[in-house]
Amino acid sequence: MEGLGPVAAAAAAFVGTHFLLSHPLRKPMVDTVGSAAFLGIYSAVAAATIVMLLASILLMGSIVRNPALPNPGRPTAVPAEARGVYAVTRHPMMWAFALWGICHIAVYPAAANIILAAAVIILALAGAALQDRKKEALQHDTWPEWEMKTSYWPFGAIVSGKARLGGFSMHTLGGGLVL
Repeated sequence: MEGLGPVAAAAAAFVGTHFLLSHPLRKPMVDTVGSAAFLGIYSAVAAATIVMLLASILLMGSIVRNPALPNPGRPTAVPAEARGVYAVTRHPMMWAFALWGICHIAVYPAAANIILAAAVIILALAGAALQDRKKEALQHDTWPEWEMKTSYWPFGAIVSGKARLGGFSMHTLGGGLVL
């Protein structure tokens, strides 16, 4: 189940939203917003269900044993290998916020929402990059080792062979699904 859990949850969300939007919610929504707008909403929800599940899993996984979280007094020990969300990216919390922003723009592209979500995206992704520079300076004996095992970009370490997908805890998968 290690590799299939997230895929199964994403598939269930994808199918569930398709059924809801295709049947019980279709007519009321088309009557309210029109056919063209409904198709846009349907497409955005279909894409967002998968991306929001990934964002939720990244967020929940980032709460436990995160080497990037502040640890006053001494640097956090570098794990032997990147597992779970840290195999996906060394900044799972920041990417969760960025993906949240992207999904919210896709589903509700109103000016106020775009401004708010874009601010969250910029802060998260620029903040993650700046965090790497800060950690390199403050934890020069441990952070570069962690950077070599992980990737700033989602799935970069997996694609490059530095990490492998798997090792997601039930906290991460179950919490992400609930969230």
